[in-house]
Amino acid sequence: MWGSATASYQIEGGVGEGGRGRSIWDTFSHTPGKTLNGDTGDVADDHFHRWRQDVRHIADLGLDAYRFSIAWPRVQPGGSGEFNPEGIGFYSDLLDALLAVGVKPVVTLYHWDLPQELQDAGGWTNRATAEAFARYARRMAEEFGDRVEVWTTLNEPWCTALLGYGSGVHAPGISDPVAALRAIHHLNLAHGLAVREIRDVLGASAKVSITLNLHVVRPDDPSSQADLEAKRKADEIANESFLGPLLEGAYPAGLLERTASLTDWSFVRDGDLEAIHRPLTVLGVNYYSTARVRAWSGQGQRQQADGHKDSAGNPWIGAEDVEFLPQPGPHTAMGWNIEPAGLTDLLLQLHDRYPDLALMVTENGAAFDDEVTVTDGVARVHDPRRVQYLHDHVEALGLARDKGADVRGYFAWSLLDNFEWAYGYDRRFGIIHVDYDTQERLWKDSAHWYHRLVTTGALPAVTDTEPR
Repeated sequence: MWGSATASYQIEGGVGEGGRGRSIWDTFSHTPGKTLNGDTGDVADDHFHRWRQDVRHIADLGLDAYRFSIAWPRVQPGGSGEFNPEGIGFYSDLLDALLAVGVKPVVTLYHWDLPQELQDAGGWTNRATAEAFARYARRMAEEFGDRVEVWTTLNEPWCTALLGYGSGVHAPGISDPVAALRAIHHLNLAHGLAVREIRDVLGASAKVSITLNLHVVRPDDPSSQADLEAKRKADEIANESFLGPLLEGAYPAGLLERTASLTDWSFVRDGDLEAIHRPLTVLGVNYYSTARVRAWSGQGQRQQADGHKDSAGNPWIGAEDVEFLPQPGPHTAMGWNIEPAGLTDLLLQLHDRYPDLALMVTENGAAFDDEVTVTDGVARVHDPRRVQYLHDHVEALGLARDKGADVRGYFAWSLLDNFEWAYGYDRRFGIIHVDYDTQERLWKDSAHWYHRLVTTGALPAVTDTEPR
């Protein structure tokens, strides 16, 4: 299944229209100093008004599927109470339009834009938010039913919990390790409760998923027990805090032990792990780069080159004595290293550990500094580094499949240049260029290359980027 992906707050705009309520990203982006250049998602790609045009691009690309997220505050402005018929109608029309052109909708129920009213009551630190999410998920299943190919509950809950409540570089901008740990559990619980509600409405055969940004962590010295222990600590907070409860019904013992001085984890109630541990149809995997760690000696300043925005807070709870080392290049505009082999390794590790679980690469892409050039009156965006990135990662996915990994799909991130969270509009991930002043869409070379890939099923050469 070849597709591309977007997220509601990053593309929709129309934040004060159609009965939409306020989200934590509205609040965060309007807080001075929180985003680069003070950028907000107020307009973004104006997808709220231009979605028909965007569906045409999706169809013209020849995509099998389109992954998008529903903005919870657009369909239920306060996150509890009344639902908004106009917001529901917006997504219903989008679903119908996608199906009309033969594109399968892959719907994410939560891609970080929590209704602000729920945050005011504690957000993901509050168990009631997980319960509200389950009610919201049920209503979406009732409204959209079998028009959705795959229901993805959460996108990258690690970022929500650890960047939103740990380091504070994402909304809601809180730096509190206990709040972050509580958020981890309530996000996991929200997923489990939502899966129960979706399947209660649509039946046991409903396709459900969750998307995780699993970190590929490598020890600086594989022969060093200290560095191997550093990798284990990083893995437990980055990966096992989700994989454990979701797929095995338990939190990692090491993480519980190392955080015992912070919390007794009493927010994990009897029955919670059973509620979380529900069968998945497919596991979504987002992959961009790798990390390299070593044990910190305690001398000098601890290096924190983890690929996330710098802050006074720490997302690596229980791994405070782990150093994240700078990675050799090449790098993207995000400063992330480019290592396609990491994707192969990740997919094979997941397959070896969970051989009966299907996988889907739900995000993979790169930000580069793109420029529009005009030759003989024809505008083009030549982005050879992005083409190379996509080519090499699709090839890496193919290698994992050849070695037995059950990978069902690949979604390029992103369909459109968009609001890149705390980096505003400075980072461009799209295969389609967006002029933010005019909202004009222009296929980059990477879009022409991807079109060739998805319509032929064969890996094109990196030079095969001419329009056809």
